[in-house]
Amino acid sequence: MSSLPFGVARLDSILGGGAPPGSVVLLAGESGAGAREFCYTSAAMNALARADEELFDLYYGDIDPGAELPESVHYISFTADTGAITREMEYTMADEIVDAAVDEISFRDLSPEYFQLSPVPRDWYETETTSITELGDRGEYEDVLTAFGDYLSEHGRGSLVCIDSVTDLVSMVSDDTEWSDVAMVMKGLKKAAYEWDALVLVLVNVDSISDREFGTLMDAAGGTFQFSWESGGSQRARTMFVREFRGVLSRLEAENIVRFETEIHEGGFDISDVRKIR
Repeated sequence: MSSLPFGVARLDSILGGGAPPGSVVLLAGESGAGAREFCYTSAAMNALARADEELFDLYYGDIDPGAELPESVHYISFTADTGAITREMEYTMADEIVDAAVDEISFRDLSPEYFQLSPVPRDWYETETTSITELGDRGEYEDVLTAFGDYLSEHGRGSLVCIDSVTDLVSMVSDDTEWSDVAMVMKGLKKAAYEWDALVLVLVNVDSISDREFGTLMDAAGGTFQFSWESGGSQRARTMFVREFRGVLSRLEAENIVRFETEIHEGGFDISDVRKIR
C-alpha cells in the first residue's frame, strides 16, 4: 500500500515516501525541541499539496512514487482555537504557506468540552457569549473523550490527523477522568487508525508526564519520534531520533541511521543532517 507523507521532505525520502497507512506516531519532545513544529509542518504541507501545487513544489518538491496524499487533513486541539493555532503556525513557517494551507485543514477545537467542568471562566474559551436560552437548547457538552472519539470516527478514514496534545489529557486526570481512560483511548486509536488507513500524529511533552505514563503511550502507538536539545560548546541544537516505528525502524537500522539533526526555517521543520553509526 502507498505510504502517507509526513510532509517533511528529507524524512519522507529516507523512509521511502512516509509512514505506512494505519500508523499512530507519537511526537514526544522537550519544550521547544521541534515536536510541535513537526506537527505544524506535517499538517500545513499535506494541505498545501492540494491548495497550491506551485508553492508545494517550491517548499517540498515531488512526492515519492510510493506515497499518496491523505484524503483530508484534520487538526484537533483540546485547548486552542483555529486562530491561535494558525498564528503559531505562522511563527514556524512562511506566511504564504499558512495562508494557502489553512483552508484545506479542518480544525476541531475541543476547548469547550475540555474546560466545561473546570474553574476556568466560560468567556476565556467561548468565542461568543452564550445566552441561557441557547444553553437550554444545546444541553450539556459531551465528555471531551467522547467528543474526541466521535470526531475521529466521522473524519479519520484515509486522513492525516494531528492531535494537540495528549499532554492536555494527562493533566485532565482527576476524580472524573482516570489515567486508564486516557490510555484506553490511545490503545483504541491505534486499532482504529489501522482500519481507517490513516496517519495519526500525537503530540506529547515529555517534561509534563512520568516515565510510566510515557511508556504506556509509547506502547499504544505504532511509532515514537523523540525530539530533544543537545548542547555543544556555546550552541544548542535540536535533534530527533526514532525510538520505535514498526515496519520502518528496520530501514533506518539498515542505513545505520541513529539520529537526525533538525532545523526550523521558512519551510517549517526540516532535517539538516543525518548521523550514522561510525
